[in-house]
Amino acid sequence: MAEHQFERYRFDGFIEQAIQDLKFHKPTKIQEKMIPLILKGESAIGQSQTGTGKTHAYLLPILQRINPAVQQVQAVIFAPTRELASQIYHEALKLIKHLPEGTIVIRNYTGGTDKQRTIEKLKHQPHIVIGTPGRIHDLVREQALFVHRASILVIDEADLMFDMGFIHDVDQVAGRMPTDLEMYVFSATIPEKLKPFLKKYMENPMFEQVDPNLPSARNIQHILVPLKGRDKMDFLSFMLRSFNPFLAIVFVNTKQMADDVAERLIEKGLKVGRIHGNLNPRERKRMMKQIRDLEFQYIVATDLAARGIDIPGVSHIIHYELPRDLDFYIHRSGRTARAGNEGVSITIYEPSDEDAINRLEKQGMGFDYRDLQDGEWIELPDWNRRKKRKKSGESTMTKAHLFVKKPKKVKPGYKKKMKAEIEKIKKRERRLQKRNKQ
Repeated sequence: MAEHQFERYRFDGFIEQAIQDLKFHKPTKIQEKMIPLILKGESAIGQSQTGTGKTHAYLLPILQRINPAVQQVQAVIFAPTRELASQIYHEALKLIKHLPEGTIVIRNYTGGTDKQRTIEKLKHQPHIVIGTPGRIHDLVREQALFVHRASILVIDEADLMFDMGFIHDVDQVAGRMPTDLEMYVFSATIPEKLKPFLKKYMENPMFEQVDPNLPSARNIQHILVPLKGRDKMDFLSFMLRSFNPFLAIVFVNTKQMADDVAERLIEKGLKVGRIHGNLNPRERKRMMKQIRDLEFQYIVATDLAARGIDIPGVSHIIHYELPRDLDFYIHRSGRTARAGNEGVSITIYEPSDEDAINRLEKQGMGFDYRDLQDGEWIELPDWNRRKKRKKSGESTMTKAHLFVKKPKKVKPGYKKKMKAEIEKIKKRERRLQKRNKQ
């Protein structure tokens, strides 16, 4: 039996070595479907949930097809956020580390960097361009980046790209690329409003769909907590203190709400970070560094953090507001329980949320119903007694999993130990992410 199942694709030696370094043994479902199509140059749409191996589904075959001897842009990869672009870029660098330096040149272009300095460095064109649509469009418009011969275009997280208003920039760049352009679109959902754009550039593309309605990871406990007329902010603060989590993300729907919730929690004495689209590039970069350095136990975020930003060590997700697009419930919840770890996803429930919860249950989501009373968590009857949601003892999670706590008394070495734990999580995720998504 072959050591790993990527050998069937006959990748070049440097890619094979990188695959072994990353301990990838078996392609994920989306990789099995998309890698052969990209190797053959057939435009395709790959629809699958976040965390299913989409990044390597296109990076591996694209790198196989790059001609190092031709010093021109051969592939353009768009990502909706700077953070996701950076993650894709660093994954790509891992895949070429066994090549002599400069053999395949990959560059990452995003907002928040010195554009003039970037232009000066573009005297030599890279083979692969990764970045956000606005910055790549700027460089093309300035006639610094030449994409007119690039035959491959990848749009990652296309639905989010559309929601954030970046499709115009993508369109402007794609319009300067060859007429026989190969386009590869990866997305968790394909909204109707995105289809005219796809039709413009893709004639009868292959469409590969993997587990479109797959409920979030089995090792996440989903909990409904009724507000019952209490002050929502006071209740949120009380809840967060009772959990004392390793790292919790509180999700809201708007930038203004993120600022309001964060400020109120700070006033209540909690150290809180925030992630939303109104932060300038320097603030976002500093915030992400502080989060990864464990300077915050709590983060308030909009759905920007639900897709494309990997924050290790998240133990609790709190839905202060249910997302308007319910697909984001799964994306949000998927920030916890990474790489086989356990996590908790809690929704502060109000009567106006009943319809959304019903729809989530129809998609296969199972909820426990709990309340926080006098500092104690108690189990309640099913939130909607017209149907029995769970049989007693059926949940795969134990009551203890609700309390994944940070120690009340923090010893001097606590932060160091937590950093070591984060590194363990990262290593385990790199080792198991492919197998665990089968």
